[in-house]
Amino acid sequence: MQYFNVGKIVNTHGIRGEVRVISITDFPEKRFQKGAKLMLFKEGEEPIVLEVKSWRKHKNFDLLSFEGYESINDVERFKGGILKVSEDQLDSLGENEYYYHEIIGSTVFLQDGEAIGTVKEILSPGANDVWVVQGEKGKQYYIPYIEDVVKEIDVEEKRIIIEPLEGLLD
Repeated sequence: MQYFNVGKIVNTHGIRGEVRVISITDFPEKRFQKGAKLMLFKEGEEPIVLEVKSWRKHKNFDLLSFEGYESINDVERFKGGILKVSEDQLDSLGENEYYYHEIIGSTVFLQDGEAIGTVKEILSPGANDVWVVQGEKGKQYYIPYIEDVVKEIDVEEKRIIIEPLEGLLD
């Protein structure tokens, strides 16, 4: 079974068993809804299944609590853990919608075939996602995921073809 990251537990919050999570999912409202099952992976430990008891936004974090973990003492050991969902929890997406793991690691090309670099991370600053592309010579490019720029995505081949707007790659 394959698992996909949805968040990282960075700290505890308060004394009632809440944890601070940095979300790395497109769908926090689905992944962190009450009753959702998440796997907690931590270096050197067996993964454990957690059931979401509550979820709320607080500043730049998602605050989660889990069924059966009522105090800070119960969740202290979760710090540094990665929350994941199993492959069978992924939904099929609409046309031109992709999971982060399908885009990250893809090679970006110009329409003439010239390679620009590899997608290292995805930022979600507002209206559209921005792909951070690491260029061959260490330069970083910020590619907006908009129709005018991104012309073709092949998730099987991990290939993306773009037509950059003027000044985008300068």
